Amino acid sequence: MDVAVGGAERLHPMYFLAGLAGSLRQMVGGYAVIGYLAATGRWRMAVLLLVIVTVATFVGTFLHWRRFEYRVGAQEIRIDSGILSRTHRSIPFDRIQDVNVSQGLLARLLGIARVEFETGGSAGDKDDDGALAGIPLARAEAVRNLVRARRPKGCGLAVPDTSDASDAPALLAMDLRRVLLAGVFNFSLAVIAGLLGVAKTIGDAAGLNFLKRRFWRQMLEAGSPVVDLIMAHQVVAILAGVISLTAIGLAAGIARTVLRDFRFRLDRTTSGLRRRRGLLTVTDVTLPILRVQAAIIGSGPVRAKLGWSDLKLQSLAKDEGTKGDHVVAPLARDPEVAAILNELGWRFPEPSVPWTRSSSTYAWSVTALGAVMATALLVCSPAVPWISLGGVIAVAVLVVSRWLCWHRFGYVLEKDRLLIRSGWWQRRLIILPLTSIQSADVTENFVSRYFGTAAVTFGVASGRGYSSHHIPAVLRDAAFLLRMQVLRSYNI
Repeated sequence: MDVAVGGAERLHPMYFLAGLAGSLRQMVGGYAVIGYLAATGRWRMAVLLLVIVTVATFVGTFLHWRRFEYRVGAQEIRIDSGILSRTHRSIPFDRIQDVNVSQGLLARLLGIARVEFETGGSAGDKDDDGALAGIPLARAEAVRNLVRARRPKGCGLAVPDTSDASDAPALLAMDLRRVLLAGVFNFSLAVIAGLLGVAKTIGDAAGLNFLKRRFWRQMLEAGSPVVDLIMAHQVVAILAGVISLTAIGLAAGIARTVLRDFRFRLDRTTSGLRRRRGLLTVTDVTLPILRVQAAIIGSGPVRAKLGWSDLKLQSLAKDEGTKGDHVVAPLARDPEVAAILNELGWRFPEPSVPWTRSSSTYAWSVTALGAVMATALLVCSPAVPWISLGGVIAVAVLVVSRWLCWHRFGYVLEKDRLLIRSGWWQRRLIILPLTSIQSADVTENFVSRYFGTAAVTFGVASGRGYSSHHIPAVLRDAAFLLRMQVLRSYNI
């Protein structure tokens, strides 16, 4: 065997089962067509299509497993893949920023893991050509340690972590109670919107779409006892609907958080910050400290009152392939957040920071526009009273929210960093080292020029390519002064 290249290795045979399950999950569109054919009585076509989809998926997964090879050499990893069109990919060790290992539920049962090689050009790439989708867990950990050991010093990865970090005290470890509490704070209306969309799609196919007026007219004409009861107690029915939607949103937030953050643990290692979490899919990710560009402390009015917040780190790498922010503390107290920032060599913001507030024109401009819209709605109220009332309420909520956000907006330029505070319902406190700032832009439009204000935007490199942090409605002279001070501090 040529040591420089390494011997050819295949994915674990059990990958065939995991890959087959994944391929079947991706055939949602085919299942919908099959279900439609079956519902319309075309059983032969439905069965034939089901057989074709199943056989094609089975054969395609087998051929992918059979044709996939990888070699771990002295200086690189080589991956050969493809059925008809072959791809031969070389990944030098000195180009790999980090190696992440993850396991789904089926992979854990089969004893295999997915290894992702994170490079500067394709950080977090989910393509199988840049990852080993199913190898034995022991081999996956050995490959990760090998790559980390052969990375050049000073590139974010020092030496492999051979010791078990669980033996040392964790920077943050979340028990089930805290995970459930984090899920309550992650109340989600997105699931409700998704359920309404599914109900509409199914209802259109079955002719029973409860989102259409015709459905309810037919129900009322039918004289159903349930409908009669609802009409007799409309207020109770509305309250029951609101409570039901709230319960669904809470359940969705809790379920999503438990699946993602179950047994969350953050440790300090020689490579950086190691995070392990997950119920069905367990991920083990190490974030090199040298790649961190900014920190974001998030909270809300309820969480802040109870003393809770979350911490995200913006890094040059993506988080688990799609996200640019690494969540290193889903729910933590201020001392816990401060301890994590201390590992980065950063300071937790002092409560007595002298914030510079944005101009009040940030709120007055929306108030003026809202007054015009509310006047127009009131003029139209005799024709469409309910729509006008709803519009006025929406405008009032928008204006009040704008004033609350203006009260929270602020910034302060310290010696080595810029702090930005924003939001009311979704509060954010951004810690932005001046060395991480790639650009500083001052933006004006015809409205801001009239009020003598401008927006200042600071660009930061991240795993998503580029991220920006925004300070709105700064007095024009102060905006240009802030940009000059930031640029002069580190000669950007």
